[in-house]
Amino acid sequence: MAIKELKSGQGNVNVQGVITEVGDIRTFNKFGRELRVANAILKDDSGTIKLTLWNDEANKYKEGDEIKIENGYVSEFQGEPQLTAGKFGKIVLVSEGSGSGKKQAKLSDVEDESDNEEEAPVEEEEEASEEEF
Repeated sequence: MAIKELKSGQGNVNVQGVITEVGDIRTFNKFGRELRVANAILKDDSGTIKLTLWNDEANKYKEGDEIKIENGYVSEFQGEPQLTAGKFGKIVLVSEGSGSGKKQAKLSDVEDESDNEEEAPVEEEEEASEEEF
């Protein structure tokens, strides 16, 4: 399914694209629980849509990541369609982007500069939580 085909109120959405932007994570309380949310922009060849990332998803994905939304949902907020995995869907990382802002040293750079400190290995994050309201 292409992003340009998505309509507000549509469920069972399966779409794939690249995250072109990730906003700041905001926290708020709802029903006595602290929730986190971040807005991102998802792009495919047909267009873009605002993607809402909840809780663990909010800091799991970064600019340049290619993802697939399975069984997602399109809602509307302030007149604008928004895509989310929702309670019953999931986001699958297809490929990691290089736009993370993390410095990636080439092997030749490390060998040539013996004075440099080694970077700590990057730990993989756990699967995103499906605890949404």
